[in-house]
Amino acid sequence: MTHTGESCCPNAERVLDNLSTTVLVFDAEFRLIFINQAGEVMLAHSARHTCGRLIHELVVNAETLVEHLAGAFTTQQVISKRGCQLQLPDAPDLRVNCTFTPVVEGGEVTTVQVELRQIDHQLRVEQEELLITQQEATRALVRGLAHEIKNPLGGLRGAAQLLEREITDDALKEYTRIIIGEADRLQGLMNRMLGPNNLPEMRAVNIHEVLERVRELVQAEAGDSLQILQDYDPSLPSLYADPDLLTQAILNIVRNASQALAGRGEILLRTRIRRNTNIGTRKHRLIARIEITDNGPGIEEGLRRKIFYPMVTNRSDGTGLGLSIAQALVSRHHGLIECASQPGETTFTILLPLEEMNAAQ
Repeated sequence: MTHTGESCCPNAERVLDNLSTTVLVFDAEFRLIFINQAGEVMLAHSARHTCGRLIHELVVNAETLVEHLAGAFTTQQVISKRGCQLQLPDAPDLRVNCTFTPVVEGGEVTTVQVELRQIDHQLRVEQEELLITQQEATRALVRGLAHEIKNPLGGLRGAAQLLEREITDDALKEYTRIIIGEADRLQGLMNRMLGPNNLPEMRAVNIHEVLERVRELVQAEAGDSLQILQDYDPSLPSLYADPDLLTQAILNIVRNASQALAGRGEILLRTRIRRNTNIGTRKHRLIARIEITDNGPGIEEGLRRKIFYPMVTNRSDGTGLGLSIAQALVSRHHGLIECASQPGETTFTILLPLEEMNAAQ
């Protein structure tokens, strides 16, 4: 129970917990007496940690909220405030629209219900949906293009092999070997662009075991000049996933971060559980949030907007396929990869639904 009082509807808390809007209830002393699951996510603390605390303990700059809370108590009128900037002690700052609704019992206001709607929430949903749509369209285009290239490529390689058998001059055979070698290289490139064709072998997976395997691989490649730190949530349940595909996706991202740092710097691997969170337009009761953060130079905005497209890279020796393949592998788990970057901090966030595990059992 996250409520200290009785509810007239036995399912009221469950209804509120299923909302994507944050709902907080304060008493006359401006003490929090109820918070729904969306509120727990926004404040980055559980109901057990927040209920019973004064509003000043929950929001650093609580003056505006206190003013409108007091107004709702005294006027018994619903008050709305747009564009409030909230400074939270343990979460990023937010801009929200607020609604203060007084709850009247016996002619007096006993509590005030505060609804907080994050202003950029809808924009984020639209951006995620666009990213998913672009990924699907890009994958379909790449698969069609790769198949069109693979067929004449096989004929080209076969013709070069037949020609090599007819040539007796070793100097001329060198040309056919170049043709065969380049055909094989392009064939490998096409296979990587197409990605794995087998169906995922889904089973219960401990994401921290996957992350540790990736950490050890990249650490061995980079050496001691690279620090890979861990900040894992031990309460994170098992994922229903293909461990090999998931390992490859995360390895591509962590290896990409290591290359951006030139093997010198810090990478932080962080896991958290989130409730009632959207991936695109689909709402999930529980998701795993996996963050891979490096302290490198960052990714310029123009490149960041198309970084999950194939063949997009800012490295002269890169193929531009690592992140595109990672996004494709995560999408096969009904998840999504997001990227945020500024100089000194680049974070790739993998969102994976957790309820698939329960559905499979």
